[in-house]
Amino acid sequence: MMNFTIVLSMLLYCSLILAQDDVNVPETERTSETQSCFPDMCEFLKEFGAIKEKQTVMETRLKDSETRLKDSETRLMDSETRLTDSETRLKDSETRLKESENQILELKSKEKTVVVFSAAAGGSGHIGPFNTDTTVVYKVVKTNIGNAYSQFTGTFAAPVPGIYYFTFFYHAGGSQRVSLTLIKNNESVVTTYDHTTSHDGADNGGNAVFLQLQQGDQVYVRLGANTHVWGDNFITTFSGFLVSQV
Repeated sequence: MMNFTIVLSMLLYCSLILAQDDVNVPETERTSETQSCFPDMCEFLKEFGAIKEKQTVMETRLKDSETRLKDSETRLMDSETRLTDSETRLKDSETRLKESENQILELKSKEKTVVVFSAAAGGSGHIGPFNTDTTVVYKVVKTNIGNAYSQFTGTFAAPVPGIYYFTFFYHAGGSQRVSLTLIKNNESVVTTYDHTTSHDGADNGGNAVFLQLQQGDQVYVRLGANTHVWGDNFITTFSGFLVSQV
C-alpha cells in the first residue's frame, strides 16, 4: 500500500510538471508530445495495476498461510497437551503397578515366613523348687522352624510382627506346689497352678494364649519360687507358632 501511494504521488507530480510545460508549448507541439507520451503512461499504469493485483494476491496468500500456521500451532499445542496428559496417566499407571508389585512381594514374603517351635524340659527328675522365680529352659527341641526359640535360655524372640499362639504343659508330683507363668517382656500373661495335696500322687496341667508381638518381643515360661515341675523328654513342654503376620 505504501508503494502504491508513492507511485501515485510521483504520477501526480509529473502531471503537474507536464501541465505547466504545456502552457509554454505551441498547440501543434503539445499534440505531438501527447501522442508520444500518453501511450507509455498507459502501459506503465497497466503494468503497475498488474503488479498491484499480484501484490494483493500475495498478501491474501500470506494471510492464509499465517492463518494455517496459527491453526497448526494450535493443533500442535493441543497435541502436546494430550501427550502430557498421556505421560501423566502412564506415570500414574506405573506407580500403581509398582505399588501392586510391592504388595504382592510383601504378601509372598509373609506367606514364606514360617515360625514354629516345640521343646520339652528334658532331664529325668524334678525341676525346682528354687528360692526365686526361675525361667524354665526347655532343652530338648522337637521343632524350631525359624530358629526363634533358644534351647540355652528358654526364650522365644519374635522374628517378625504378628499374631502368635503359645502353649505350655507340665507334669508334677502332688507333694509340691506348681506355678508356671507365661511371660512377655517381663509381664505376666497367663498362669497354670496347682496346690499341694497329700492324697494326689501326680498332677498335670497347662494353659495357652494368643499374643500380638512386635519384632524382638520375648516370651518365656517362669517357674514360681518354691514350686516345681517334672522334667523329661516328653512332658512339661513349651510350644508356639506364628499364626499371621501383621
